Amino acid sequence: MSDLVAISFDDVNEADRVLHELNQLQKEYLIDLEDAVVVIRRPDGKINLKQSYNVAGAGAAYGGMSGVAWGTLVGLLFLNPLAGFALGGLIGAATGAISGSLIDYGVDDNFVRSIAEKLTPGSSALFILVRKAQPEKVTAELAKYKGTIIKSSLSPEQEKKLEAAITKARQQDNPVAA
Repeated sequence: MSDLVAISFDDVNEADRVLHELNQLQKEYLIDLEDAVVVIRRPDGKINLKQSYNVAGAGAAYGGMSGVAWGTLVGLLFLNPLAGFALGGLIGAATGAISGSLIDYGVDDNFVRSIAEKLTPGSSALFILVRKAQPEKVTAELAKYKGTIIKSSLSPEQEKKLEAAITKARQQDNPVAA
């Protein structure tokens, strides 16, 4: 089961930076992200969502591959495998793209939008679904970013550790406020 973590930042670019760092940690096998969404609330109040997982593209790729396989098989039965290959690929890609665009995979878009409406203009947020992680190592790497946990499905102990790391980053940046 995946854990959801939503963190807000006072800077519009900070969520992107943190996601970049998480992608680096994923390459080192320290975290396994299922999905990630960056929300930017521009100074004019408009909201931008950046999905990390393109479901329409993934659906088209999967549909195209399965369509090619089935099309070739059917084409062999009717002694025209090239036509089956081409037609199966096209039909498979089209149906895969359509089904992919209808699926809401990962973080629920309605949930993200409802939280995004509450962000102050000129800020950003990061929503991540984490399959697995090395909590101590990931928390240590994220300690340099200043944010506030908005929502989490982590255990209370894990959430306290993450909150402590984020608070430490805020206090190091502004020692008078501590």
